[in-house]
Amino acid sequence: MNWQQVCRDPILRDLPYKVELSQLGEITMSPASIWHIAFQDCITDMIKSLMKKGRTLQEFPIKTSENVKVADVIWMSARLFEKVKKEAASPVAPEICVEVMSPGNSKAKMLYKGRLYFEAGAKEFWTCDKKGNITFYNSDGKLKRSVLIPDFPKKIQEV
Repeated sequence: MNWQQVCRDPILRDLPYKVELSQLGEITMSPASIWHIAFQDCITDMIKSLMKKGRTLQEFPIKTSENVKVADVIWMSARLFEKVKKEAASPVAPEICVEVMSPGNSKAKMLYKGRLYFEAGAKEFWTCDKKGNITFYNSDGKLKRSVLIPDFPKKIQEV
């Protein structure tokens, strides 16, 4: 496929992702911008500084009732990590799943994804908007702060 074909394809035109072609003409899609990745990194570092035990990982695949979903950042206990570390996608959600909002994602889509994580066993679901505001949820709804990491800030500095 060449670039002109990509631009003319009505299916590809409206995707909320950056579309590129590899040297071999293969389509690659990158849904995350630099600010998105920077927020993922910042959230990961903050969780690691506050939670000395367990694992904090990015782009974590989780089996849900709607196939595999990938959380931007997760924290899971060492006990749970030992159970899932050899899987291609975790059959159970980590204790904390975090999503950084992208321009192509609505709040409703993110909350739906959070419900899928809760169904799969997550204890908390967090969202981070483009300004660094963190919203915390458990399966009952919105929280004032994280129960599992109460010192995690409600806002992280813009990257």
